[in-house]
Amino acid sequence: MQLAKESFAKSTQLTVRNYEIDWQGIVHNAVYLLYFEVGRLAYLQEAGIPVNLDAIRHHSRVVIARNEINYVSPARFGDRLNIYTRVSAMGNTSFTFEGLLEDAVSGRRVAENVSVHVWLDETLGTPVRVPEPFRDAVLRIEGKRVTLASR
Repeated sequence: MQLAKESFAKSTQLTVRNYEIDWQGIVHNAVYLLYFEVGRLAYLQEAGIPVNLDAIRHHSRVVIARNEINYVSPARFGDRLNIYTRVSAMGNTSFTFEGLLEDAVSGRRVAENVSVHVWLDETLGTPVRVPEPFRDAVLRIEGKRVTLASR
């Protein structure tokens, strides 16, 4: 995977904290999952999609079916990281986020992420169609950059 930074419409930033470092002096591999989650939540909030306990408990249930990370170069304590996030595809019951981490000062690529999310019926736990308000919000941000499944 070699994600093009130009294809991302949204980004946020964070600074690597001391407790995210492993015994080798670099960010622990599992922490990158949290960094990409920070990017996804910022994306959803900027898109106007509710991200709160009420929405999670009563109106929607989304699970991650796949989460892939390519580690390109290590991040260290104090590094400022840009987290670029986009929805690259929407299927009938799923959607795909892509993420890119880079050092904010040097532009050095740190990691890339692809995560597939599935929308579930809140009672039955079975896949359901991605809701139209979510689709509309993503299309407002991504436009033609998002791949849509045929209906």
